[in-house]
Amino acid sequence: MVSRSSRGIFPSRYLINRAANTINIPERTYMKPHCIDLYSDTQTRPTPGMRAAMAQAVVGDEQSDDDPTTLQLCEKVAHLLGQEAGVFMPSGTMCNLAAILTHTRPGDELICDHQSHIYCTEAAGASALAGVSVWALQSPHGIFEAQQMVDAIRPRTRTAPRSTLLSVEQTTNFSGGAIWSLPQLQAVRDAARSHGLKCHMDGARLLNATAATGIAAADYAAGWDSVWIDLSKGLGCPVGAVLCGSVDFVREAWQWKYRLGGAMRQSGVLAAAGLYALEHHIEQLKADNTNAQSIWRTLSASNLFRFDPVQPSSNILRFTFDPASIDAEAFAKRCLAEGVRVRAIGGNFIRATTHLDVTAQEAETAAQTMLSVAQAMARRA
Repeated sequence: MVSRSSRGIFPSRYLINRAANTINIPERTYMKPHCIDLYSDTQTRPTPGMRAAMAQAVVGDEQSDDDPTTLQLCEKVAHLLGQEAGVFMPSGTMCNLAAILTHTRPGDELICDHQSHIYCTEAAGASALAGVSVWALQSPHGIFEAQQMVDAIRPRTRTAPRSTLLSVEQTTNFSGGAIWSLPQLQAVRDAARSHGLKCHMDGARLLNATAATGIAAADYAAGWDSVWIDLSKGLGCPVGAVLCGSVDFVREAWQWKYRLGGAMRQSGVLAAAGLYALEHHIEQLKADNTNAQSIWRTLSASNLFRFDPVQPSSNILRFTFDPASIDAEAFAKRCLAEGVRVRAIGGNFIRATTHLDVTAQEAETAAQTMLSVAQAMARRA
């Protein structure tokens, strides 16, 4: 029991005893003490070295550009991505929204993939706050052809939305962690620009693509009007992302940052985590990709799993089942009971994501557990 006033501050799932002025907070039953957590790479936790860097950070007021650690982080990420400037944001979702608000005006239209984070998982921020409609392209694994994108550009008429912005994900997210090849990425960028569209890259896992291919992040981001990387996924930071572009773009994005909630004051405590990650955790992304391949090898050897894409290229695996009678939601629950957490994402698909907090041995243990669960469910089907 926790004794404190409960009026209006606790979610409804908490059991409130107003007479005794106490509250019973239930245990988070979805996580086991020694669970191998493949739900998402957002589940990473700061390492001891990162925590120490945060504690020792030199800070100032971000609003007046007086936080040296935040300025250093933005400069470092901008250089990494080959851009002129950057702005530190609380989240990647805010990076996407600020970029949309900067590049568009109400009545415009954004072109993206139908399973992209911008379209599926950002509470329709583009529509609700920017007044922007979305044309979602149907494409395999979140990667579409230049001509498919061109075909979606609307003619300029009085009655149609204005096609203004292209957005791509590198790597893709719910589409299975696929990596855009550099030529295909450049092709859609060039086609969009030739039709007067701005180009935005959701680079939440861009560094995972770099780790897998050896192609520099700046090469992937070259020629894009805006691009960002997430710090709180594979890099292991507790919070944050950096949105980059030209000096003029970042100036406008900063204004939208204020409108969406303001500066973060002594944000250097958080920025220090990002600097530490960029110095110490980038190599770990290669291990994450390797661990995903390890899980794939174990599961793909069984005829119970159907991978889509057929082989992971980064740290994300997406699969369904044969027989189709194996239910993804039930599979996820059974795995959790056995100490492995994965995510059912709809369409009877499972997504499993390796990250900083998953060792090679844990990846193999998780694969064997998922295999055993699938075999047991298939026998009962």
